[in-house]
Amino acid sequence: MTIQTMLSMLFGGFQTSLAIFALTLVGALPLGVLVALARQSRIKPLAWLMRIYISIMRGTPLMLQMFAIYFAPYYVFGIQLNPGSKWTAVVVAFIINYAAYFAEIYRSGIQSIPRGQYEAAEVLGYTGSQTFVRIVLPQVVKRILPAMGNEVITLIKDTSLAFSIGVAEMFSTARAIVASQVTMLPFLFAAGIYWVSNFVIESLLAALEHRLDYYHE
Repeated sequence: MTIQTMLSMLFGGFQTSLAIFALTLVGALPLGVLVALARQSRIKPLAWLMRIYISIMRGTPLMLQMFAIYFAPYYVFGIQLNPGSKWTAVVVAFIINYAAYFAEIYRSGIQSIPRGQYEAAEVLGYTGSQTFVRIVLPQVVKRILPAMGNEVITLIKDTSLAFSIGVAEMFSTARAIVASQVTMLPFLFAAGIYWVSNFVIESLLAALEHRLDYYHE
């Protein structure tokens, strides 16, 4: 097998990795906001429910969560599995797992804003929603950006876990080529692709953080 063929196969698997990455962000970022707000709700049962959810998602392996979501419809409800079930299980598991992590980052950012800013906004006639959107949210985004960046970088690497239930992303493609061609080159190329991807993400986050520098402490 030529190097060009290896790279072509790896990039084919990387498209699946990117799809998992993108769908996770699209689902987990807004879900994390809802979970964070519910976690701080004055409705105690709701707040405790979110605490339990976050604890379970953060306290159990993502791979185990994928297996649970994939096999639960069959073992619990007797629903027959199909090829699309693997993809659904991966996306759902990634979204609910990362939403829990994002929720805690959001919560820490919101709680870091001094109470005096809320009181000052109330004196100036701002409503609760106006205070959050115009005053609190810009500062929260600035403060949580480094932590969010770490999670996003981890996410691109975690997509390799999808191989555990048979979704052919880049890592599983590299493993298959290594097994058939008896060479470590696919692993080396895959590592390079992961690194370049994370370097691009780091650069974009650094640029965004620079643009938000006008929000000084």
